[in-house]
Amino acid sequence: MSGSYGFSTGAALATVAALGAAAWAASGWQSGVRRARSLFAGGGAPETGPPAVRRIRDGLRRLRSGPRAEWWSLAAGLLLAVLGASVLPAVAGAAGVPVLRRVRLARRDRRNRDARQDAVIALCGALAGEVRAGRQPGEALLYAARDSAGLGEARTGVLAAARFGGDVPGALAVAARQPGADGLRGLAACWRVAVDQGAGLAAGLDRLEGALRAERDGRGDLRAQLAGARATAVMLAGLPALGLLLGVALGADPLHVLLHTGAGLGCLLAGGVLEGLGLWWVARIVRGAEAET
Repeated sequence: MSGSYGFSTGAALATVAALGAAAWAASGWQSGVRRARSLFAGGGAPETGPPAVRRIRDGLRRLRSGPRAEWWSLAAGLLLAVLGASVLPAVAGAAGVPVLRRVRLARRDRRNRDARQDAVIALCGALAGEVRAGRQPGEALLYAARDSAGLGEARTGVLAAARFGGDVPGALAVAARQPGADGLRGLAACWRVAVDQGAGLAAGLDRLEGALRAERDGRGDLRAQLAGARATAVMLAGLPALGLLLGVALGADPLHVLLHTGAGLGCLLAGGVLEGLGLWWVARIVRGAEAET
């Protein structure tokens, strides 16, 4: 028992020392990053310079932003590996890195999709206002799309078609291929009807804007209703970690049981499989419900 206690104490001291060294190195590295940024960027100078300097500046900016959230999985695995004197937590933490990265990228894609949807709605409203103000459709589109940065790079093609008399509906259809920009297909249809048949463009844009707003609001309401299910799933997923903490508080050694005994390894494997299946099933249900809107 005393040997086990001494090992646990030594492991804890080694972990604290490692974390302190990492924090000291991070602070020194951040100060070095700030000095390098001031050297290359000129203390707030505009984003100009040779391509090599811009690449170095972008790399320093990414380093300063800190590690991605998924790398905390590896850090937690290494910590548990030190405390439990086993390599299994480190392997599990490394395996969780690509999974968490996929989750982070999916959230980023959803935010970009929502931003494009908002940009399309704003474009329809601004274009309708410009047309009512007496501008021609091409000129009105130039003014309305000037502030629609959320459409991404496809906005360049739309602006070029409007400025030089190109195929505006075709450019809108190309831009509509981006996730979240499906409403541009309706804008292209309104444009064709207005140009070919002389129908009122502003009236069609008003109806399109209303339909897109209603769709966005409905999706937002559904996400708000599903937020409770997500929170419940996350809470249930964290219960095993709470159980381990309770075991430690009661004076037991749950990490030793789970990582160094046959029954513990079997329970750990079965629990991990069931945990993963539960999270996957909840995520599948949520995605299916969101896909129906």
